[in-house]
Amino acid sequence: MASYLQDPQQNTPDDDDWLGSVRRIRTTHLQRCKDRDQRFSMLTCYDALTAGIFDEAGIEVLLIGDSAGNTVYGYESTVPVTLDELIPLTRAVSGAAQRAMVLVDLPFGSYEQSPSQAVASSVRLMKEGGAHGVKMEGGAYYADHVRAMVQAGIPVMAHIGFTPQSTNSLGGFRVQGRDDAATALLEDARALAQAGAFAVLMEMTASPAVETVTSEITVPTVGIGAGASTTGQVLVWQDMVGLTPGKAPRFVKKYADLRSVIAEAAGSYRKDVLKGSFPAPEHVFDE
Repeated sequence: MASYLQDPQQNTPDDDDWLGSVRRIRTTHLQRCKDRDQRFSMLTCYDALTAGIFDEAGIEVLLIGDSAGNTVYGYESTVPVTLDELIPLTRAVSGAAQRAMVLVDLPFGSYEQSPSQAVASSVRLMKEGGAHGVKMEGGAYYADHVRAMVQAGIPVMAHIGFTPQSTNSLGGFRVQGRDDAATALLEDARALAQAGAFAVLMEMTASPAVETVTSEITVPTVGIGAGASTTGQVLVWQDMVGLTPGKAPRFVKKYADLRSVIAEAAGSYRKDVLKGSFPAPEHVFDE
């Protein structure tokens, strides 16, 4: 076995399939993607079974997003989500993922007060949840927060553009980075990268602005509704497989229709139970 497989910290060989051969994805591997103009994939994840599936499929980064507020806890937004709610989900994913990097969102109210609060919250997510790093929403104002976390040994993915935790102050779900706002987006990205963020995620952001940011900063960029120029792409996994009800956002591609499959299976199960055909003899212990 090659030495880089024994020690995932080492550089990988210069071949087209190097990323798929890495035993544990690290920030250095994502940076190498950026340097080589290659891509990586990222999905949200909130439980052990799904984490195992995505890990086997080769997804490079799993994110325990505060989108769990919508997909797991049934909240109307991500704002109510707490650290205590994300830690057990993070523990489940980190315990099941053998290869993927596991990141977790800093939820609303867990970091804004000060850099020290951000460090303390991140430490909990890493020590109690087993996360490999955190994602934090906010622009250049939070550069000192990022700097403090990085100095404490915490890998940070910055999140700019549309930031769901700030939906109320942004005036709703609006595309960011258009016209004059593109300059501010670039300034935010530069400040956060210079502070030590290992990557910058941009959500629901105008593609031309994203292209500029991607070309101007040296760290990887990740997009969700941000065009094709970013180093990585992320989706909420329930959106990706068609579990989420209603019309999907424009930037979502449905790779399956699991909602219909599961609904059909549940309906068939109910019918079998009502007519007494389940459990059948083969499902029963005779002795």
